[in-house]
Amino acid sequence: MRIESLTVALRPRTAWEAVELGTALVRRHASAIWKPWLLLTLPVFVLFNAMAWAIDSMWLAFVLMWWLKPAFDRIPLFVLSRAVFGDVPTTRQTLAAQRNWGLSWLPGYLSWRRLSPLRSLNLPVDFLEGARGRDARERRRALGAPVNGVTMLVTLACLLFQLAVFMGLVTLAIVLVPDAYLREVLGRAWEVVKQAPVWLGLLVNALAWIATSLIEPFYVGAGFGLYLNRRTEVEAWDIELALRRLRDRLLRGAAPVLLVFALGFAFAPGAVHAQDAGESQGSGSVGNQAGHPDDAEDEEAPRVTLQQVFGRVADGSGLRDGVNAQMTPQPAPTTTVSPGGGATGAAAGNGRALAGDGSLRRAVGKAYADPTVTPKRKVVSWKKRDAKKPDPEKAKIEPMLGWLGEIFATVGEYGLWFVVIVLIGALLATAPRWLAWFHGGFAREAREDEVRRDRADDPAPPLPDDIPSAIRRLWREGRQREALAMLYRASVDTMVARTQAVLVPGATEAEVLRVSRKLPQGEDRDAFARAVRTWQYAAYAHSFPEGDDFESLLADLASRFGWTATSPTRGEGSVPA
Repeated sequence: MRIESLTVALRPRTAWEAVELGTALVRRHASAIWKPWLLLTLPVFVLFNAMAWAIDSMWLAFVLMWWLKPAFDRIPLFVLSRAVFGDVPTTRQTLAAQRNWGLSWLPGYLSWRRLSPLRSLNLPVDFLEGARGRDARERRRALGAPVNGVTMLVTLACLLFQLAVFMGLVTLAIVLVPDAYLREVLGRAWEVVKQAPVWLGLLVNALAWIATSLIEPFYVGAGFGLYLNRRTEVEAWDIELALRRLRDRLLRGAAPVLLVFALGFAFAPGAVHAQDAGESQGSGSVGNQAGHPDDAEDEEAPRVTLQQVFGRVADGSGLRDGVNAQMTPQPAPTTTVSPGGGATGAAAGNGRALAGDGSLRRAVGKAYADPTVTPKRKVVSWKKRDAKKPDPEKAKIEPMLGWLGEIFATVGEYGLWFVVIVLIGALLATAPRWLAWFHGGFAREAREDEVRRDRADDPAPPLPDDIPSAIRRLWREGRQREALAMLYRASVDTMVARTQAVLVPGATEAEVLRVSRKLPQGEDRDAFARAVRTWQYAAYAHSFPEGDDFESLLADLASRFGWTATSPTRGEGSVPA
């Protein structure tokens, strides 16, 4: 891998900084990612929706597009893996690579790995490194173990972002509706949802595809950023790149020095020849002293034993003595002829066993004991105080039943996915039955709202001739709210007739109180304000006055506003309760 070609700064990063690095790479190469993404996913989207329309199952197109996301994820991964080394692929190259790049890994990512929350990190590990079997599992474990939690949170965050984009697009049309027509538009929209036309399913699928196309490349980029950061931590890419740059600088600086040395040796041939002559003379003298001129060239350098190199290492200074012995010139060994004709010499004395072999091993062991050479760490674990020795009979039984445990483990691992798929299928198959419950509940609420709206739109019935008697009859019958409503209506009608004011339809209590300030007498204004407050407590707080208070209020209003057996003068603008 050409790490010197990387276009990103290699340094130790936290996991979330690595996620930000991946999303920044996606933004930098947005054109190279989204062009092939749209050119590949849009035809597939049209094809699936056409097939679903033909069989009248628009939800099937949504499920297929969602399930094939790992196949579409290869597009941003292919672009980022090349662009990070400065080689940004073209749209044609990216589309051509989708025919065969990573196809061997797709069956796994479209079946048992489809619901894995670690997909964004495992995709670059598998598709870019191409390991198989045990090696692939070990590689995923080594790179992903420290950042698995962050990878899961990235998956959850991107899923929520997709949901937010989808809901935002759905509610975009509602934002543009004026408030006056909002209730009516929502009612009609709910009716359309209950009918579930085909075009509505196509619209939902299109909005889901748009949300996925916006967020999914960032999801893949975040996983790729985590992958780059983990490889930098494990393989020390930043240190290796720094050493390579240092080597290049040293080579560039050493070239002039080497040139100067070469020129110096080229212009000084006499010194070199003199040195060679001196060495040859010295070798000749040694040969003459030994008395063997024919063997002078073979014995021009003395033989050095291990003991002379390392010295006696009985103490800690053995290595230092050995180095000093190596640097000190050694005399040539002398040979003598024994009576038996055997040759002995001083060199034979050096053939004894090294007296410091054990000391040398101890010195080496002491060097390895240095914590900077072999660092160690303390691992603390819990153990039972009364740990029992393993039963040999159980140890014999366990290997025999090991295959049974593996079967149960496999069933437990993959059986859960099977149960999830069965439950989803059962929900989809029984959807027409349980969806009707929600439809019925919402329809009932809509009918109740329509009934209340119709009642509110009906014109108010005329006031009776004898208002106090009618109000008291309603109060005795336990219809306190209706009694206070009639009291409020009669008070407003009398106030409007006396002030000659005009109230807008649906006037609020605050507006009525402002108009009542035109009443000439202050006692009439206070009595009217008391009637309005009593009605507000009853209408909004469901708080009714006591019988005596109610009778006092009714008598006061009847005397002031002239409510007798003959109906008081009433204006045409009445306020319904």
